[in-house]
Amino acid sequence: MSKVAELQVIADEIVKDKVCPELAEGAAQLVFGDGSPDADIVFIGEAPGKNEDEQGLPFVGAAGKFLGEMLQSVGLKRSDVYITNIVKYRPPNNRDPEPEEKRAFWPYLVRQLDVIKPKLVVTLGRHSMEYFLPNQKISVVHGEPKRIQFGERKQVILPLYHPAAALYNGGQRQMLLDDFAKIPTLLKQINE
Repeated sequence: MSKVAELQVIADEIVKDKVCPELAEGAAQLVFGDGSPDADIVFIGEAPGKNEDEQGLPFVGAAGKFLGEMLQSVGLKRSDVYITNIVKYRPPNNRDPEPEEKRAFWPYLVRQLDVIKPKLVVTLGRHSMEYFLPNQKISVVHGEPKRIQFGERKQVILPLYHPAAALYNGGQRQMLLDDFAKIPTLLKQINE
């Protein structure tokens, strides 16, 4: 089975298993992921917003536009990477995902990563970071790669601020661009 087909099976199971039915009811559709299933880098945000819910794709609003700019700044485009969220349905009024919602979707995210097998997982914001790096503060560890045991393999995690944070706070914009600039070097080191 191709990676695309394997990922589709996981997406179909989320619907079949009725993961977070109250979220699903309020959302237009499942926002599973977008990009290359053979990507070396997977970006993980927290949950879809209004634009994502309407289009069925992650990071297509203002934060997604900034993510696109940052990808370009390191010579990548969306089609080179894979982008997803921990929670796959839009929470009402774009509220933060609840801990139990993140827990409910976590096993499906793990399976997504098991199919893609990225060399680097970039967490965008504290909601996705806390599952990979529990008890860490994003203000302390942002931009610092960590190698963790992830199932049966080692996984390099790069925690970054969420692009939306930079839209509301100009000071974080440059910090995020600086952290993002580490990605090509980091990938090179992982490949050595």
